[in-house]
Amino acid sequence: MKNIIQKLITAIMVAILGCGFIATGNVKAEDAPNTSMFVTPMSQELLLVPGEKYEGIITVSNAANAQDTLNYLVKVGSYGWNKGDDDSDDYGGINVETRSERNQIMDWITLGRTSGTIKPNENDKIPFTINVPENAPAGAQYASILVVRDDENDASTGDHVVIQNIFQLASAIIANVAGETSEKGVITENNIPSFLTTGHLETSSMVKNEGNVYTNAEYTLQVWPMFGDEEICTNEEKPEISMVLPDTERYHVQTCDLRSIGLFKARQVVKIFGETSITEKTIIVCPLWLLFIVVFIVAAIIIWLIIRIRGHNRKSE
Repeated sequence: MKNIIQKLITAIMVAILGCGFIATGNVKAEDAPNTSMFVTPMSQELLLVPGEKYEGIITVSNAANAQDTLNYLVKVGSYGWNKGDDDSDDYGGINVETRSERNQIMDWITLGRTSGTIKPNENDKIPFTINVPENAPAGAQYASILVVRDDENDASTGDHVVIQNIFQLASAIIANVAGETSEKGVITENNIPSFLTTGHLETSSMVKNEGNVYTNAEYTLQVWPMFGDEEICTNEEKPEISMVLPDTERYHVQTCDLRSIGLFKARQVVKIFGETSITEKTIIVCPLWLLFIVVFIVAAIIIWLIIRIRGHNRKSE
């Protein structure tokens, strides 16, 4: 009987695997994306000097799995800097669609060329020059070099060119111009929750850059059991870093997975420029089912005491 069951299980597994191979065999090559394009570096952090010239290069790559050649256009713009509806921006939500003192660099950039053609599995290098004016304002400047597929003059030789839902790619340029700079930051929030119903800890903080240069905010989180010195989580030796541009705020979250029940100690340190904020908390982790039991027991004790007191009072009368 045992051998029969084993043979039956084996037959079922073979049938399942066979169906899997058949399904895989039905997938056609043209159903998969044939071409994707990307740009490197994704961002560049520069120190510029008024009156001097900076020369750089971005690389456009065609990571193709078919014989498709792409035409593309290159331009200077602001793609990648607008704050999204979900507040998930990478650089603090700068809006450079409106021209300001902070995006004058868009006028300083000269591209070596503004179009190109790239074959499958090849790279194309685009030189650019930043001519910094003598009267350039000190502090942060930012823009993007954009690479856009040229649909009107597409040089594709295949029938199924796909750029994987990408409309335009950006290499962000983030620069500080030397001169009379101001480094001033404020830490407006540094929060650690005191009570959790799950073992997933999330701490939060908010920093504001009130200076005129970009900087990196620094975050560390350490967590210990209440009755112990061995750290559960720590990034003290390698703090988390986030860039904060002038006149912007940056919200940051750090996480740590704890046991589902227990008492813990946590310490979060946030730094920006010369400002430091330290928050220390005792954290209680109590799941909902245990909380319900505790509330039920406490309520039962209170009701029992009330009944006892009333019974005692009646006897006294």
